Amino acid sequence: MSELLTSEIRAEIDQWTAKFPNDKKQSAVLAALHIMQNHNNGWLRREMLDAVADYLEMPKMGVYEVASFYSMFDLKETGKYKINVCTNISCLLRGSEDVVKHFEKRLGISMGQTTADGKFTLREVECLAACVNAPVCQVLCKGKGDYQVDLTPEKIDVLLEGLK
Repeated sequence: MSELLTSEIRAEIDQWTAKFPNDKKQSAVLAALHIMQNHNNGWLRREMLDAVADYLEMPKMGVYEVASFYSMFDLKETGKYKINVCTNISCLLRGSEDVVKHFEKRLGISMGQTTADGKFTLREVECLAACVNAPVCQVLCKGKGDYQVDLTPEKIDVLLEGLK
């Protein structure tokens, strides 16, 4: 068994596999990837994908397909805080372009980049399903997320100061 799968991680994954028939434990692949990512500072190394595949007794390619398809999984190192900014139509109509520019200016990075100190990763997402409070972003840290709504430059400044 891989040393990447500590007893704590196995116990968490086992809680999910128990929800499925014994011959369908690969159905817990999404949960297992979330667990692994949360135990690795918010991103997944290839060895971790392989360990999940072995533990769930499924082809490695199946795990790679899942991990690369969903935007909630990161296959490269990210900042401690992942800031996901919605740029879909509702947010766009309510000023998400200005929100993006302000985040980029304050953080000194562009969309898809991570600050030099490794603290923030700024990402564009398609929709956060909070259109009524557009523009919005989601701040993730160790698998836990918080929405910030009705964003303005002032609210962004307060948010970033609170994360320092």
